[in-house]
Formats: sequence, structure tokens, C-alpha cells
Amino acid sequence: MGAALLAAWWGAHANGMFPTGTVPAPDEVWRAFVGEVENGRLFDDIVASLYRVAFGYVGACLTAVPLGLVLGRSSGARAALLPWINFFRTLSPIAWIPFAIIWFGIGDPPAIFIIFLATFFQIALATAAASASVPKVYYRVAEDLGLRRGEILFQITLPAIMPHLLTALRVAIGVAWMVVVAAEMIAVRSGLGFLIIDARNGLRMDLVVVGMITIGAIGVLLDFAFARLARARSVRWGFDR
Repeated sequence: MGAALLAAWWGAHANGMFPTGTVPAPDEVWRAFVGEVENGRLFDDIVASLYRVAFGYVGACLTAVPLGLVLGRSSGARAALLPWINFFRTLSPIAWIPFAIIWFGIGDPPAIFIIFLATFFQIALATAAASASVPKVYYRVAEDLGLRRGEILFQITLPAIMPHLLTALRVAIGVAWMVVVAAEMIAVRSGLGFLIIDARNGLRMDLVVVGMITIGAIGVLLDFAFARLARARSVRWGFDR
């Protein structure tokens, strides 16, 4: 499939199907890629983007999962908080960029903040839904066995929701990766998003394509890693092994 796409790209360029200067040839993109690797800029931009994603995404997980567990077990908390969570979840994270820049200035903090917002609400909702779906008989048995709240959380609730939670986290990491690219086009001066916007301003369409391919490749790797984690036998509690 990849070879067919590459051949189609090359053939379309050789036959002048694209307006002049808009779509580079594959060999031009390859030379640009080699140049970015040799001067170290591509590696630096990848590290910068992954750094922002890691901080925003992990921060969202550490706060959204506990909130989701509370929402799943408490009808009062759901009634009070779910309308607000759904409201903010529907807002595009890109709409927060002006506020992020005003509040945090230029640099890593606004991009991390945008990633946090983009993933927090969906992780919280997914965790709440998974927690609420745990059969109540599990908790009755745990109470009969005299398990304390902490033991119920770590021995019953989290193992039971882990497959669903990992699926939600897999979706969320994809969202985080897309959002960081958009944030870097506006709020920072490094990263793969900035590479693309800087290359566009310099009319370096070959570098634009290099950035796009790199973003797609890393996105595929992140999704693959989470997919493998979700299929691990150790997290398939309550499912056929």
C-alpha cells in the first residue's frame, strides 16, 4: 500500500498534476528529511513535542481518573458535575489558545495546558462510565469479605475497568498528539507544529511534508503502544484470557 501511494505521488508530480511549488517530489522530501536529521533539528522538535504531550497527558490522567471514579460511584457527584464536564468537553481545545497565551505566556506551559484540557474531560467521562458499569455484586461480595475502601478500589474497581480505561487512554493520547501540533503552531517556537508553520512561512513545502510524515509516524507508534498494552493479559481482568 505504501509503495503504491509513493508511486502515485511520484507519478502525479512527474506529470505536473500539482500546481508549481505546492507539492514537492518524494526525492525532495527525502533530502529535506536527511538534512533535518543531520543538523539535529528534527530530533529536537520531536523531543519538544513529546515532552509537552507527556506533561499534559499524564497530568490529565492523574486528575481525571480519580474524578471519574468518584463520578462513577456517586450519583450526587454525577448530577452536580456531569453537565459542566459535558459542557467543557464540547469546547474545542483550540478555542482556549488565546486564554492560554494570556495566562501562561509563550512557551511550554500554554501548550501543556491545551493538551490537559483536550484530554481531561474525555478521560474523566470514560472512567466514570466504566466505573458505573461494574456489577454491584462485586462490591457486595467485597463488603462481605470485609475489604476496606482502598482494597476495593485497587482490587475490584480498577482491575474491572482497566480494559475500558486503556481504550479511553488510547483515544486520548491520539487527541493529545493532534492538539500539541496545533498549539505549537501558535504558542511556541519549537516542536513539530512549529516546524510545519515555520517551513510554510519560508515556502519550504518539502519540510512541511517532512513534519507531516513525522507526526503521522509517531502517532501510529503511540497508538500501537497503547493497543499492545490494552491486549496484555495482565489487564484483561474479568475477560476471557
